[in-house]
Amino acid sequence: MIPITVFTGYLGAGKTTIILSLLPKLPKGYKAVLLKNEFGDTQVDSQLAKQSNLAAVNEILNGCMCCVLVGQMKNALLDIRDSFCPDRIIIECSGSAFPATLAFQIRELERETNGDFKLDAIITVIDAENFTGYEDTSPTARMQASYSDLILVNKWEYLEDRALDLVLDHLNTLNDLTPKIRCSGRDGVDPSLIFGIDSKLFKDISDQPEVENHHDEVQTITIFKGLSCALPHMVHSHGSGCHCGSVAEEKSQDGQLQTDTVEETLLRSALEGVSKESVWRVKGLVRFQGGLHILNWAFGRYDLTKVDVSDMDGTIIRLTAMGERGEVRKSMRRFCDELQAIVV
Repeated sequence: MIPITVFTGYLGAGKTTIILSLLPKLPKGYKAVLLKNEFGDTQVDSQLAKQSNLAAVNEILNGCMCCVLVGQMKNALLDIRDSFCPDRIIIECSGSAFPATLAFQIRELERETNGDFKLDAIITVIDAENFTGYEDTSPTARMQASYSDLILVNKWEYLEDRALDLVLDHLNTLNDLTPKIRCSGRDGVDPSLIFGIDSKLFKDISDQPEVENHHDEVQTITIFKGLSCALPHMVHSHGSGCHCGSVAEEKSQDGQLQTDTVEETLLRSALEGVSKESVWRVKGLVRFQGGLHILNWAFGRYDLTKVDVSDMDGTIIRLTAMGERGEVRKSMRRFCDELQAIVV
């Protein structure tokens, strides 16, 4: 029987960071596989995960597996079982996923496989710094907090005591019975607190709540700069006869390509102008002179992490921006102009 731990939480809550912090604390030889669902088409967080001691990383891209990509999760879980026979599967949902729908899919799989899988826990990660903002406008954020075995309160250290009390009051109003644990910064939380819960949620099909439509909550755009052959959704092989054109490139006065990298100071300056009111998440790959880096931006805070990626030739910038529908494209226009990138 393979236990499954599901991590949910709104955009930028810190799910990936918490999952990666758990791995070094697991027993030696413990085989964990990550199944990750993401809005965009760039495998960003999996690049970080592959550098960890996970047995494998599997990503489902370009949609939410609780609705648009329903069914793909089951197939992925069966493939992980057959290929790796792990000690545990960790599912990281997209920021807009409704946990109840995923839980019901796992419960069905428990019955269909005669107990090869077991839903161990649904863990909801809360961004304490921004929760009272997006909780007011997002049905998904409310549902994630309401249907959970455990709530991890992340980024609480950025708040004054009074503001944190208000967040906890909000959470208790939504779900007063579920335990709430504060994360220890990047050290995350002890695995013994979240593994082995043996969830009792959604065992009865009559328990399934009505799902509010969450498709219109988040709009996603892709920001790109680089060679045309590296544009998303294009398949191309570089060779001696390759004459790729460049897209949104920087050129000097004589018309020659000026650089195939981005100045880090320019990127940081452009990020300062991004509105966290309408843009909630920016993540992807940026090429500096020192190599490719993962940009992980959420509600004004961000990290840059160097990563070794071998299949991104011709890419200078490839980012996924997520935010308020109808506003995110307008809000990212200045950012694109400053970096001479385009929306594709």
